[in-house]
Amino acid sequence: MIKRRKTRTVRIGDVYIGSDHPVSIQSMTNTVTADIPATVSQIKRLEKAGCEIVRVSVKSPEDAKAVEDIREEIGIPLVADIHFDHRLALEAVKRGADKIRINPGNIRRKDHIDRVISACRERGVPVRIGVNSGSLTESASGKGKPCDVMVSSLLGYMEHFRKAKFDDLVISLKSSDVETTVKAYRLMADECDHPFHLGVTAAGTRDNGIVKASIGIGSLLLDGIGDTVRVSLTAAPEEEVTAAKRILSSVGSRKFGHEIIACPTCGRCQVDLEPIVNEIEKALCGSRFAVRGSKKHLLIAVMGCEVNGPGEAKAADVGIAFGKGKGAIFKEGKIIRTVNADIAVRELMSIIEAEGKE
Repeated sequence: MIKRRKTRTVRIGDVYIGSDHPVSIQSMTNTVTADIPATVSQIKRLEKAGCEIVRVSVKSPEDAKAVEDIREEIGIPLVADIHFDHRLALEAVKRGADKIRINPGNIRRKDHIDRVISACRERGVPVRIGVNSGSLTESASGKGKPCDVMVSSLLGYMEHFRKAKFDDLVISLKSSDVETTVKAYRLMADECDHPFHLGVTAAGTRDNGIVKASIGIGSLLLDGIGDTVRVSLTAAPEEEVTAAKRILSSVGSRKFGHEIIACPTCGRCQVDLEPIVNEIEKALCGSRFAVRGSKKHLLIAVMGCEVNGPGEAKAADVGIAFGKGKGAIFKEGKIIRTVNADIAVRELMSIIEAEGKE
């Protein structure tokens, strides 16, 4: 069990974040926010995928005004992403945003920050101070290691909030460089007890981005650091949610349905294992095996030979090990039946369904 870094609790709409609550999944729309139908439609797809907090870009007064109508149509908290113009933050708060994200690198004037703080305090809206390695405050830029500069910039910016006695903060320190990101969060973890939003910014296309995010976010989660996550991908936002679920599941922070482990195959394998695993994975996404219908989460092993299963997969709740034309189905390391390979998947799925509902 991972020991979480102790933080205070912050409420974002109906979602609570912090060490006393599950790590939440966040994503961001890529629509023009003022296009309300398109934005609402995308957010509803994200909700269906499992997104729990969504962020929208607020670049214009029209975007800020749209927050009110969007908020009425969705079921998850709405975060307004603000850059450069503090007046957009004020309008978004007025229109019902559940959280504001501002960047220290491009909203700098004290009187502007004070106005944002005042508006958020009045309506009980938390603020995420989102430091990005590519947009730091002028006073911090270019001094020392990137991770040190990011932390220094953030601490300096937080002084505005400390002096105003505004503590309803969420913190993020993102870089496109994984090492810089991880080091910055680890340094900042010793400086405050505010919840952290994790991510590796501009991580890239789906495949490369998932690798970078898995290393960066996963490393921090294993340290007990992190209270919300976003996997930033140059891909459909729903892909970010799926990747976040897998990262959280892999490190044991949360579970989303059953989990499959499968061998990489070798010369001992006498079946075409990849389509078999894909078939089982697809079936587990179906309504019969949805998390709501399961009373427990199963670890399922799909092995290509007698060497990898059931012996090496004895930690699995249920599994199957294939031989030539046969499949040995096992529970907790013990074979319970051997069936023909052509019906093995169907037999395994019936056992999974029964076991999941016990």
